[in-house]
Amino acid sequence: MKNFSEIHPNKKIEKSGLPEPVYKYINHVLNEDQRMIKSVRLSHGGYFKTSAKSNWTKINGKQYFNLAVPGFKWVGKTNLFKAIDKFENGKGQLKVKLFSFIPIVNVSGSHVDQAELLRWLGESVWFPTNLLPSKNFSWEAINSSTSKLIYTYDQLTIYYIVTFNEKDEITQLETKRYKEKGHLEKWIGKVSNYKEFDGIKVPTHIEAIWSLDSGNFKYADFYVDSIEYKY
Repeated sequence: MKNFSEIHPNKKIEKSGLPEPVYKYINHVLNEDQRMIKSVRLSHGGYFKTSAKSNWTKINGKQYFNLAVPGFKWVGKTNLFKAIDKFENGKGQLKVKLFSFIPIVNVSGSHVDQAELLRWLGESVWFPTNLLPSKNFSWEAINSSTSKLIYTYDQLTIYYIVTFNEKDEITQLETKRYKEKGHLEKWIGKVSNYKEFDGIKVPTHIEAIWSLDSGNFKYADFYVDSIEYKY
């Protein structure tokens, strides 16, 4: 496979400049003629829970990502509600409407900015050229199967502890994320079932989990249906 300087021509990156599991991952998931991804369209199905005591409900979602300047918009629909989750112009927002027209949630603020930027960063597993080192992205070694991903944007610094398996795939991302204003909680994303889209290997199954004092609360269990890249 081509080396990093060929994949990312504006920055010379040596193997010694990255933790070993990250280097192996990048070489595993990107193709030999890889171009930098600029934007992404994604659709998914799956299941969602609004609380630990609620039942699972089917959900379908569409999501649009920008990479040069971090941004996304996700629209999720169930038979009960429509949700719009987004990060645009450095600001995050979540809106939920019951039966698609009765507003029941509309939150924003610095805690939402942090949570939504973390969502964009974690979902970079679906557009992994975004995980190459750059001015704002860096990796720190932890051990042979774990590394720390650090990202800074507009004076906000966020991170993930990223776990890799023996197949050189990312399997888990863990961080501290605002669940609500004033309350940072441990958040875990588990990813699996890698498939190729346009020659890029990405996970197609993702589970989102809050690890709370009261126990783990898995609230999303999504399966990717399609991914379209623009370069």
